[in-house]
Amino acid sequence: MKKYFILTFLIASTVFGASAQLLPSIQLGVKGGLNFSTLRSEDGGWLDASTRTGYQAGIWARIGGAGVHFQPELYITGKSSEAKLVDRDEEGKVTFTSLDLPLLLGTRVGLGLAGLRIHAGPVVSFVVDKNIGQSLQQVTQFSEYKNQAWAVTGGLGVDISNFRADLRYEHGLSELSKNDSAPQKVNLWTIGIGYRLF
Repeated sequence: MKKYFILTFLIASTVFGASAQLLPSIQLGVKGGLNFSTLRSEDGGWLDASTRTGYQAGIWARIGGAGVHFQPELYITGKSSEAKLVDRDEEGKVTFTSLDLPLLLGTRVGLGLAGLRIHAGPVVSFVVDKNIGQSLQQVTQFSEYKNQAWAVTGGLGVDISNFRADLRYEHGLSELSKNDSAPQKVNLWTIGIGYRLF
């Protein structure tokens, strides 16, 4: 009888342990960082823009077990660029404040509390505020911007205990300008530091 009890206990422990490993883990955390953005015309022919520093702050989640994980994020992001028209003597600062929603797939290499991550995926941005320098406001190409934009991002991350660090490049896919003859896209690098709450 004792042998059957021990055998039943071992089988049950093995089954529950395997089931727990198969279930996806869920993490939630906060993150902040800097971005370095550039607003350029698609052909580079009429708009030249210098890279400027912006900010990023928000939350992230990670869902998945060993191997592949899904990482949705939500940030308030400030993007800025110093724009100069190539064929005119007009220049000024252009800024966007947006809610950014990256939907990333990634994988983690490492054991225990430390690991290296690789991740990539689409980003949708909802522009909540835009400001065009006064000298550029009269220029047709800058008169109207869309309220939504798509991009793709990818990069590397490091996990050390509850801390997270990321380096990413984001490439704009959709045109920001409503003027089809003056396409503009935002490209940026981001450096972020995060903390896992649970």
